[in-house]
Amino acid sequence: MGAIIRTGGKQYLVNVGDIVDIEKLEGVSGDKVTFEEVLAVFGDKNEITLGDPVIADAKVEGELIDQYKDKKILVFKMKRRTRYRKTQGHRQNLTKVKITKISS
Repeated sequence: MGAIIRTGGKQYLVNVGDIVDIEKLEGVSGDKVTFEEVLAVFGDKNEITLGDPVIADAKVEGELIDQYKDKKILVFKMKRRTRYRKTQGHRQNLTKVKITKISS
């Protein structure tokens, strides 16, 4: 059984038992989290339930595993012939979540 959820402005395809890296959620390791915005649910026998835009009673439950920062990306800006160069770094805060239950 699988589902498509929306959190942090992004959409994720998840199954029971998956470990997903998503935008930072508040909490510590071991906390339970519930995703209310379920866009689609996939059954075991090729059954698909689509939302308009979300499914009203569907929920995806998970457990927080870890809070961490992603690898650093470099942002480099340059304007030619003016000696303008600017380098910035960014590390995104992420949360690792294990999906425990999908209910529709």
